[in-house]
Amino acid sequence: MKLFSSLGSPLIGEIALPGDKSLSHRAALLSALAEGESQVGNFLVAGVTKKMLKALSALGIDWSLDDAQLTVRGLGLHGFCQPQSVINCGNSATTLRLLAGAIAASGVPAILDGSDGLRRRPMARIVAPLKAMGVKIDGTGNCAPLRLEASHMPLLSIHHRLSVASAQVKSCILLAALSGDGTTILDEPGPSRDHTERMLATMGVTIFGGQVLQQDHSIFRTTLRCDPGQGLNPIRITLPGDISSAAFLIVAALITPGSKISLHGVGLNPTRTGILDALQAMGGRITITSLSESGGEQVGDILVEHSSLRGVEVSGGLVVRMIDEFPVFSVASAFASGRTVVCQAEELRHKESDRISALCQELNHLGVKIEEIPDGFMIHGREVSGGCEVESHGDHRLAMALAVAGLAARSPVVVQGAEIITESFPGFIECLQSLGANLIVQPENM
Repeated sequence: MKLFSSLGSPLIGEIALPGDKSLSHRAALLSALAEGESQVGNFLVAGVTKKMLKALSALGIDWSLDDAQLTVRGLGLHGFCQPQSVINCGNSATTLRLLAGAIAASGVPAILDGSDGLRRRPMARIVAPLKAMGVKIDGTGNCAPLRLEASHMPLLSIHHRLSVASAQVKSCILLAALSGDGTTILDEPGPSRDHTERMLATMGVTIFGGQVLQQDHSIFRTTLRCDPGQGLNPIRITLPGDISSAAFLIVAALITPGSKISLHGVGLNPTRTGILDALQAMGGRITITSLSESGGEQVGDILVEHSSLRGVEVSGGLVVRMIDEFPVFSVASAFASGRTVVCQAEELRHKESDRISALCQELNHLGVKIEEIPDGFMIHGREVSGGCEVESHGDHRLAMALAVAGLAARSPVVVQGAEIITESFPGFIECLQSLGANLIVQPENM
């Protein structure tokens, strides 16, 4: 599918976003591990979450979906049955890594696999700590497919230091630790998103975390304590809108002259709001209102107005807090005056695509002055010429970012492979069109 994007009317209006992808993954899986029926409202129905639900069916979990209302009838930590075939996680590393931890906690054998892209994603970071916990797991060259054998319970508790802050790796280990024999401690160099910890706390698990000073530096420590025989309580939650999806609409409004939009009920977990901090530092007119809390998560409305942006530098802890938003952040940087520098973001090379290389390649095609560096990129912004076709590289966030760039470029932009957008934000095109964006879909065979 090709997506035509071009300059049109200002973006005006109000939007309620679909449920947060990260929370949808966790809510479905943790509900399956709970004892009893859970209800999850505003569940994201997208390619990646459908893979998670199909995996739960393969593990013997009964669930039903009524529009965006998910009901899961959990069977407890050890209620999974052995799947009859390989579990296909598609292109979703979140699905595979979280499932690996949950299946390890259940003790059943299983094989986890996925697309060619997923098979290139590094898995040693979960395999090594799971083995240290007593899980019999092996990968293929430290990548998928992953093979888990039946494990004896309880698993061993560990004190593990992550070399790179990663919510997926952390969550995998925490899920396995639910069947541990005591206290599991995880140390990270930065504050990765803490959705798993917050949700587990609402389900009755003793879990806490925070910054810890060690000599001349600080780490972020998460501690989970298990009592023998402790189960998980079912959950009742309505998920907030996805801040990662909101980021595309926010940047679109910031760079499109005359725009003013309001996004309602967006998740504002502080481990996820780095993109808002970065855009506000660039001069973006972004206002947060109607703050509240739901299911342990902060929620609010976001008002965005067209703004004159300026370049900034992004590094350190801010990188972790906006790791999924760099494709669209780079688009904002392309329209900003001056230079934007992103560094200490080498993790971007291990996403659905090598996002550093792919971003530099495609933005160069659009006339953006962007330079690739080993752990990031530098952009000399102000103008995007457009007037060409660009490629999604099979990366949903890159496809959406390039479409947003076309809304303010001098000439139209055509995004090839745009069907990948449905992996995380099925309503992306319709949302922008409802705000006045000039987006036109053309199937590949036309």
